[in-house]
Order: sequence, then structure tokens, then C-alpha cells
Amino acid sequence: MLDTPARPAKRRSRKTAGEPTGRTSGEPTDRISGEPTGRASGERTWRTVPSWPRGRRAKRPTGRRTVVACLATLVALALYCLIVPAIAQVDARVVDLEGYLQPPSAEHLMGTDLMGRDLFVRSAQALRISLLLAAVAAVISTVLGVLVGTFAAVFGGWVDKLVMRSVDAVNAVPHLLLGVVIASLWRGQWWAIVASIGLTHWTQIARIVRSEILSLRNREHVDAAVVSGASRRQVWATHLIPAVVPQALIAVVLTLPHAIWHESTLSFLGVGLPPNEPSLGTVLEDAREGILGGGWWMLGFPALLLTVACLAVAGLGGALRERSIPKRAIEAQVTR
Repeated sequence: MLDTPARPAKRRSRKTAGEPTGRTSGEPTDRISGEPTGRASGERTWRTVPSWPRGRRAKRPTGRRTVVACLATLVALALYCLIVPAIAQVDARVVDLEGYLQPPSAEHLMGTDLMGRDLFVRSAQALRISLLLAAVAAVISTVLGVLVGTFAAVFGGWVDKLVMRSVDAVNAVPHLLLGVVIASLWRGQWWAIVASIGLTHWTQIARIVRSEILSLRNREHVDAAVVSGASRRQVWATHLIPAVVPQALIAVVLTLPHAIWHESTLSFLGVGLPPNEPSLGTVLEDAREGILGGGWWMLGFPALLLTVACLAVAGLGGALRERSIPKRAIEAQVTR
């Protein structure tokens, strides 16, 4: 009879008959230690928010250094616009054909243009006018957008649909084309430039304000105020308007760079301010002929001022928008 191989011995089960297991049937245990958690299987537990290490802090995309740099740049540009034209001993409007197209020097820091005008003083006056017109246009577009968005959110229904379709119709037309048409009807008038910018940049603000109000109306604290007997005026004054005002301020700051670019573009195309009025657009329009004669400074310095001003305002607006995000929204994203 052949010898059959011996079967391997069965592993002894960890659980023997009558041996206590240390936990009841269905009781959850910890995945790492294996110890019972002391909770029933159907009991719901709160998810704890993981805390950041104390030694390391999450780096914000827009830090304090960026805000300080943007504010310092804006203050420097404001002082340049206000102080230089006031203390300059040279009138930028006086034509001096003998000193035309001079390169930057100690006498003329930014050189002169084709008419012999000092470009350092003329650029300061141009930046001041461009910033003033852009600020007025940004305020007008923000006020118009807040009014339209609030009107659509308050009435709702077919009024909301009609207003939103009107917003889509305005967005369907290119803003620059519509601005050129409005500015061409009253060429050379500063209020036409402001109107062309203000009437074309309010649509996005209206959408933001409408969505913000609609989201706030469904919040629990607003429902609690209504149930407790608060009137509609009290709800608006206590909960809705204070939430819309920061959004409006951020919209003014974020609209300002677009307004500066549009004003400069309209003046550059010849439908904005007249050539004798200094603005960044008219100065850049004069640089088209000067650059062909080797006057690179006529294009370089005004374009640098325009770019730096827009980047500083946009950086400050981005910082304000990031700091306006509620903390509870960030915590909700962490707990997901």
C-alpha cells in the first residue's frame, strides 16, 4: 500500500470555542488598533476637521506682501499724478519744435515727443485723466449692475427672466464695438467716454449681485428672521444689503482696470478725447508716428505706466475678493 503524503496541519483559529472576543456582535472596531470604538453600528459620528500643523501654515495665493506691493504702487502713481504737474516748471502743452524727439536725459526724464513737449509731465497728466475717467465709469457701471441685479432678484418670476435675457442681449454685442459707437456719437466729450464704459461693463456685476441675493434668501438665518416676525425692510437692512455692499466695492476695484484699458483704446482709435487733451490713449496714439522715427521712449514709458497701474489695481482687487470668501466655505471644502 502506497504511503500517502501527510496533510499539513490546519492553522489554529484565533477564535476558540468559548473564548471571549472582547466585543459584541456588530460593534465597530478601529481599523488600526482593532479595539472597539464603543459606538453602535447604526450610530452616526461627526467628522472632525483636520487641523493644519502648527509649525507650517498654508500659503495663501495672495499674501500680505502682494497687497502691500499693490498699495505702494498705487500710492506712488497717485503722488506722481498729483505732484509732478503741480511743481513742474515746464508746461506740457507748450510746443517746442526745436526740442522735438529728444531721448531721456537729466532735463527731460522721459524725453520729448514730436511736438517737443516734455513726456514726463505729459504722462503724469495723462495718467491722472485716465484714472479719473476710469474711476467714474467703474462707479457708474457698478451702481447700474447692483440696481439691475437687485431688481431681478427681488421680483423674480417673469421679471427675472426678462432682465436676464436683456443682460444676455447686451453681452452678445462686443463691449469695445458698442463703446466705439457710443463715443463716436459725441466725439471728444469726456462724458461720452464715461457713458460708453459704464453702459457696457455692468452685466457681470448684475449677475453676481443677483446670484448673491438669491443664495442669501435661502439661508437659515434669513428664514429665522422672517419666521420671528421681521419685516421685509428689516431683512434687507440687516442681512441682504450688508452682504451686497462688499461685493459692490470689489466690483468697483475689479472694473477699474477694464475701464482704464477701454478709455485708452477709445482715445487711441481717435473717438475719445481730442489730441490736445493728455490721456494715456492720446499719448500712445502720438507714439505711433514717433516709434517710426526711433523714439522708443514715446511708446515705452506710457505703456509701462498703463500696465503697472492696471496690474496694481487688479492685484488689489484679487486680494479683496479672496479675503471676502467666508471662512465657513473653506471649512466645508475641507470636510468633504
